[in-house]
Amino acid sequence: MKWPPSVPLFWRIFLFIWLAMAVTVLASQLATRVLLDRERQAIERQVGLEDLGLEAVEIRERQDKRMAWRFLRQQGEERGLYLILNDQSENDGQLPSFVRDRMNSSWYPQQPAVIEITDRYRLVAWPRSSGEGWLDPGIFRYIELALAFGLITVACWWVARLVSRPLKHMEQTARQIAGGRTELRVSDDIAGRRDEVGQLATAFNAMTDQLCTLLERQKHLLRDISHDLRTPLTRQRIAIELASDGGGDEQLMASILRQNERLEAMTAHILTLYRVAEQGGDIERQPLGLVKLINEVLRDAADYAEHRGVDCQLKARPDLVRSAVLGDAELLRRAFENILQNALDHTSPGHAVHVSADSENRWLLVAFEDEGPGVDAEHLPHLFEPFYRADKSRGGQGWGLGLAIARDIVAAHDGTISADRGASGGLRVTIRLPAFIGG
Repeated sequence: MKWPPSVPLFWRIFLFIWLAMAVTVLASQLATRVLLDRERQAIERQVGLEDLGLEAVEIRERQDKRMAWRFLRQQGEERGLYLILNDQSENDGQLPSFVRDRMNSSWYPQQPAVIEITDRYRLVAWPRSSGEGWLDPGIFRYIELALAFGLITVACWWVARLVSRPLKHMEQTARQIAGGRTELRVSDDIAGRRDEVGQLATAFNAMTDQLCTLLERQKHLLRDISHDLRTPLTRQRIAIELASDGGGDEQLMASILRQNERLEAMTAHILTLYRVAEQGGDIERQPLGLVKLINEVLRDAADYAEHRGVDCQLKARPDLVRSAVLGDAELLRRAFENILQNALDHTSPGHAVHVSADSENRWLLVAFEDEGPGVDAEHLPHLFEPFYRADKSRGGQGWGLGLAIARDIVAAHDGTISADRGASGGLRVTIRLPAFIGG
């Protein structure tokens, strides 16, 4: 048998609140009894009350009631007590109603101090203030309520913490895993609990292990297949070129060669995607002029843009010429080329692709905005996923890898990338990179 034994969370919560209520009742009753005992004992500690009562009886018998009443009032003021000489033959008529109620109570500590003087007379005493003496019964009800609310508050806080703290930890862990930290798991302290929360944490860890294993296998499978395809594709391309030189059908050979080149490009994209993902932030970095890098990308794409009939325009402030980022030139160039290629492919002839560079605090912003058909809102969050193509909103012959590669390259440079609808209705892709500040 495992220890501690498994106790369902429902019964933990139920028993804890039940015990809290029971302790509240017992503690309030105990506190009330202790306070009442203290007030009664405080009165009875007043020495000489019996002698005082005998003297009051003597004054009453020899003189009159008024003189005895004045005498007890004077003595009571000196002792901080209300004193009444009660003639039992008058059926307690001289006592206030609330004193008579207490004297008739079945709970002895709730009664005032009563000292028997003679068979006929008795001295009734209770304090003038609520300091060390008699408290109003209403005060005890307030004490009980305060204790009840205090203990229930502590119980509810503990229960809320018992339930919410591990769930909050699991929620934060899930968010971090979704953000790419696939090595994280719910802590052993929570997974080792012997209740539903522990079972949930254990199941969560098992599910995460299984999903990460499947994703890792998928990644390695695609990488291995892409790597293994490169050699036969290269040989196939050489064979096609030789067949074309040997007098084969030129149009057929050209078509086969184009398809071969597409397959080679796709495998190169996949290998680049996984190479960047595996390297993460361990890339080689050096200061790079941002505007200079963008101009190189635009210059390399000039022939293709002219062939498409699309104008590329760069807009940047003059002071940004001196702005630099810290990173790998080839990778950043590849990211910019992929985004620009995507914009050119989806811009109709006669329209333009707008490229802009700006700065914001310690960040450099590069935006690529095309004048194409745009992307529906439901597709925007998925544009940077590998092999995702928003076919209903944008056509094209790509494989959905260009933007995914750009996302991983930007992430490796501690930047962010986002997509939204531009002013002209086309797609706008914005890259934020930390500005390099030389020493």
